[in-house]
Amino acid sequence: MMRISGKPHEECAVFGVSTLGDEAAGITYNGLLSLQHRGQESAGIAVTLGGKINYYKNVGLVNEVFSSRVLKKLPRGKIAVGHTRYSTTGGNTIENAGPVITEYLTGRIATAHNGNVTNAREIRRELKGLGLNFNSTSDSEVVSSLIAYHITREQDTLRGIIKAGGYLQGAFSLVIASSENKLLAMRDPNGYRPLCIGKSALGTAVASESCALEACGFDFIRDVQPGEVVVIETGDITYEETVLTGRQEGAGFCIFEYVYFARPDSVIDGLSVYEARFNMGVALAEEYPVAADVVCGVPDSGLEAAVGYSAKSGIPLSPGFVKNRYIGRSFIYPTQDLRDSAVRLKLNPLSANISGKRVVLVDDSIVRGTTSERIVRSLKNAGAKEVHMRISSPPFRYTCHYGTDIDSPENLIANKMSLEEICAQIGADSLGYISMEGLKKACARCRLSFCTACFTGHKFAQTGKKLDLEEE
Repeated sequence: MMRISGKPHEECAVFGVSTLGDEAAGITYNGLLSLQHRGQESAGIAVTLGGKINYYKNVGLVNEVFSSRVLKKLPRGKIAVGHTRYSTTGGNTIENAGPVITEYLTGRIATAHNGNVTNAREIRRELKGLGLNFNSTSDSEVVSSLIAYHITREQDTLRGIIKAGGYLQGAFSLVIASSENKLLAMRDPNGYRPLCIGKSALGTAVASESCALEACGFDFIRDVQPGEVVVIETGDITYEETVLTGRQEGAGFCIFEYVYFARPDSVIDGLSVYEARFNMGVALAEEYPVAADVVCGVPDSGLEAAVGYSAKSGIPLSPGFVKNRYIGRSFIYPTQDLRDSAVRLKLNPLSANISGKRVVLVDDSIVRGTTSERIVRSLKNAGAKEVHMRISSPPFRYTCHYGTDIDSPENLIANKMSLEEICAQIGADSLGYISMEGLKKACARCRLSFCTACFTGHKFAQTGKKLDLEEE
C-alpha cells in the first residue's frame, strides 16, 4: 500500500508547560494541535499532580486521541508534557506513543523526545543487563529509562539528566516532567532538532517550534541552545546552562527543517522559516531561470519558495491547485488505479490559471519521483503548455540517521537517474534542483551550522561518552 505523500517525514514534536494555574493539560493540547504537522501517527499528554504523573496516549491525530471527554479526565495540574509521533524507530503502536512514563525508586518522569538516538540499542542492552525491562521498541523509552537510572544513582533529577545526556549519541530534543513538579528541557550538543522557550503571565512553555508557543499565548524568548539543559519550576526558569559537550565538525541543525518540516510561521535559531523558503525560491530563479507565464507552488511547503521565485524572476505568481484539506497525510491508496487519482483527490489543478500557459512548478523535494510525476501529469492534463519543475532542496542521496524518515538509497530516484533522466521520468519540460551553496545561502541567517548529510553523505563521529554503566 502507498501513502498519499511521497515526502520525507519527521519523527515527532514535543511540548511542555509549567504554569501558575492548573490548565497545563489544555494548554499542551493546543500546543500539540499547532505541531500536528510534525507527526500524525500518535499523540499523548502527561500531567503531574501531587507527586504523581497521570497520562493518556493513543494512536491517531491529536483531536482524535483527545476528545473533550478524554481531556476532562486528565487532572488539572500545573505541569504537563505532550508528544506527537511519526515512527522512525519502532512501529506505530500505543506502546511506542509518547510521552514515555518511567518509574524509579523515588519518583516518576514523563519524557517527550524528538530525534533519533543512534546508540539506543547499546544502551538498551546495558540497561537490560542491569535488570531493567522495556515495554516498547522506541528509542524514546531507552532515553527515559537511562535518565531514570541516573536520577536514582545521582539522587538528584538535574544531575541525573545531565549524566544521562552525556551518554546519548545522535539527535535528542527532550522535554521532561518529573513527579517533583519540575519541567526540564535538553537539546543535544549539535542542535539537530529545534527546541524553544516561551513566556507569558501563565508561566513558561517549551516547544519544538515557536508557532506552538504563539498559538498558546506565549511570547517567544529564545531557543534552547545546543547542549543546554533548562529547568522550569512554578512557571519560572530556575536553571539554564550549557552542560553537554561534543559538538562536531560537519554536524548541526537539520537544514531540511527549513525546507519542509517546520511551519512557515515559526522562527528557528534566529531565522524565519518563511524567509528561508522565500530565499530558496530566489536562489532557484537565479540558478535556473526559464521563460514562463506563471509560477505555481505545490501546497503546502512549495508555496513560499514559489513566492521567492516569482519575486526574483518577475513571472506572475498564481495558484496552481485547489487543496482538499479534509484528506490527511495518512490517506492510503491500496491499488494502482487509486494511486493514479491521488493527486486529483488531494491537489486538483486549477485549470483557469494554467491552461495554455508555461508553468514554473516549485516543490520542496523529489524522493522516489512518483508523486512528482503525477503532479506534472495532472497539470498537463489540465491544459498546461509546459511544466518546468524547480526543487528547493538538493537531490536526496543518503539515508538519515537522526530522525528523518528517508527511503533507502537504492529507492531514491537521484541515485538511479541523471538530472535529464529524472526530468524525462516525471514528464517535466525542464528540471532544476537548488545547489547546496544556494540552500546554505538561503538559510545563512540561522545561528547554527547545518547537518546536510542526506544530501552530501558527510559522515562524522558520534558524540557521547563510552557507555559502561556497570563500571560507574
